Amino acid sequence: MAQLARLMNGFEPSKISEIFALANRLKADGRDIIDLSAGEPDFDTPEAIKRAGCRAIDAGETKYTDVDGTPALKRAVREKFARDNELDYDLDQIVIGAGAKPLLFHALQAIVDPGDEVIVPTPCWPSYRGMIRLAGGLPVMAPTSIESGFRLTPEDLRAVITPRSKALMLNAPGNPSGAAYDAAALKAIAAVLADHPNIWVVTDDLYEHVMFDGRRFETPAAAAPEIYDRTLTVNGVSKGHAMTGWRIGFAGGPRDLVGAMVRVMTQTTGNPPTMSQAAAIEALTGSQAHCAEWAARFQARRDLAAEMIDTARGLRCALPDGAFYLFPNCSALMGSSTPDGKKIDTSADLARYLLEDAGVAVVPGGAFECDPYFRLSFAAADDLLREGCHRIQRACAALR
Repeated sequence: MAQLARLMNGFEPSKISEIFALANRLKADGRDIIDLSAGEPDFDTPEAIKRAGCRAIDAGETKYTDVDGTPALKRAVREKFARDNELDYDLDQIVIGAGAKPLLFHALQAIVDPGDEVIVPTPCWPSYRGMIRLAGGLPVMAPTSIESGFRLTPEDLRAVITPRSKALMLNAPGNPSGAAYDAAALKAIAAVLADHPNIWVVTDDLYEHVMFDGRRFETPAAAAPEIYDRTLTVNGVSKGHAMTGWRIGFAGGPRDLVGAMVRVMTQTTGNPPTMSQAAAIEALTGSQAHCAEWAARFQARRDLAAEMIDTARGLRCALPDGAFYLFPNCSALMGSSTPDGKKIDTSADLARYLLEDAGVAVVPGGAFECDPYFRLSFAAADDLLREGCHRIQRACAALR
């Protein structure tokens, strides 16, 4: 009998995808579900960006491009890195992909040998673990805490480095925690890496434009130039420009790593969507006013949701530095029972209760390697967010 790869034994789909699927089934059954699980801005793609994509279609720009993106988009990315991040990359140090997610995976494929360890601060985006395993590596979790604002400290990093460590993945502002780093914190992490020159750094900067309370966004290759030559800076247009469906990510880094990623892409994904690349040029070179406007609106939603969740029975919430998620601690609710007698022993139990009994979709903390917490997205319309938080308050109050 034909067999699947041994890697598939116990290989699970993203827990976020499972929540999406269950929420959609309940909606299809006619249930009133408020979805606070989605990591997607509710704003529409700005009109100028949409028009740029339409112009490309009308001009017949629907054919293959270079597998690693058009020269025009690479130039726009180079300008963006210089303008926003004080990073200098030549065009052959830049690669465009069909979203940032494939670029992160291609980087791991280019870096990791079987058995190599890749360090991931937790809580973390669930796909990191899967990507690392698919690349043949071993994910090594570096736990952070709500007390440290979920930021990786030099001590946290030193504790997990071994002779097999090959890469550090750093996502900031983080999904699901919203934790961001200032330049001093990144320099401190780089100081630890100075003793380990074999460790690559792969950043995930997707939430760069969603920063709160006047914080300045910092990225490792700029804040700590001593690790510039072994850092891949990954970003994209999905979160900051409300272009999740356009599927455009980009990265800048060392020529040998970028070149290896492109070789992988020639055998796997091919070029990113041509018309989406044209739209991304407008996103990166046109008006950036919507970025600041949306960040201000997200901050107002953060404050609204955090106040409501923090006053819910049994929940404790830290204010995120950026991104558009709350990550409340729900340990005080563990061991309680629902009104119909079901036990709440994990954040997955709580998330299912909130979905099935209260009609609110959130993601359990186990999906992010951190329990007992859950992720709530405030990238939702104000009225839906307010009602969703009211439902969570009532549901928590009803637990016995």
